[in-house]
Amino acid sequence: MKINDEHLKELEDEAIFVMREVAAQFEKKVILFSGGKDSIVLVHLAKKAFWPAKIPFSLLHIDTGHNFEETLKFRDDLAKELGVELLVRYVQDSIDQGKVMEEKGINASRNKAQSVTLLDAVDELGIDVAIGGGRRDEEKARAKERFFSHRNEFGQWDPKNQRPELWNIFNGHKNYGEHFRVFPISNWTELDVWQYIMNENIPLPELYYSHRRKIFKRNGVYLAWAPFMQLKPSEQVFETDVRCRTIGDITCTGITLSKADSIEDIIAEIAATRVTERGGRYDDKRSEAAMEDRKKEGYF
Repeated sequence: MKINDEHLKELEDEAIFVMREVAAQFEKKVILFSGGKDSIVLVHLAKKAFWPAKIPFSLLHIDTGHNFEETLKFRDDLAKELGVELLVRYVQDSIDQGKVMEEKGINASRNKAQSVTLLDAVDELGIDVAIGGGRRDEEKARAKERFFSHRNEFGQWDPKNQRPELWNIFNGHKNYGEHFRVFPISNWTELDVWQYIMNENIPLPELYYSHRRKIFKRNGVYLAWAPFMQLKPSEQVFETDVRCRTIGDITCTGITLSKADSIEDIIAEIAATRVTERGGRYDDKRSEAAMEDRKKEGYF
């Protein structure tokens, strides 16, 4: 089934326009690629924006060392298929170098540590702009982002000091040491993304579709079980049919109980749910301003 929706075409045109602006205004350009559906859609949009030429962006993945194997395989296969440069930087290296302290205890996660690894990669590689798949409907901090989101020389974001974007005029001027994060699909919703994936027949990791997996429940959130994760005495691992709505570090990726094994079923499931896409992200539950605090420090 294909949705004939002029709204999706307008969103696609807007995203392609933003990507072409990035290509025109910046030198060292990367797509922040996680292997999640939004970053996969970004790569697809880049292909359409510059076809038949090669995508003018490298792919940059910040690997926590606690990623789903399915995501890593999809990442490697896609980069090889497109013939684009894949840059991988590891949180483990930041830990080994003493730049970040690994969290300890039951709720330990490397998700926050990604900010340090990312900012080091921006400095090391001389990145002018990093294109991300953030959308304004995801979370209240991301709703404050512009398309062109300025980061200072320390890689930090000041939501109160962003540039106006009137009449789709994007100002990429920056001083030495500063960079931009750009979000071409800012105005898309989760449902828009899935309808676009269906229309364009975009392949995704199997994690997004219903499959059997060992999980456990913590503070109202289902999490995938992995051997390195500690369990509380009251937590029990069990196996059932699940899928991922959003994919990141295993320690904070919420799992959805679901039998949706097709895009049509996923779209119907999303249309009926009252839980937001990031409502199951365990890292967002650390505080009311968890995401905004991480973004100010340099997070995606």
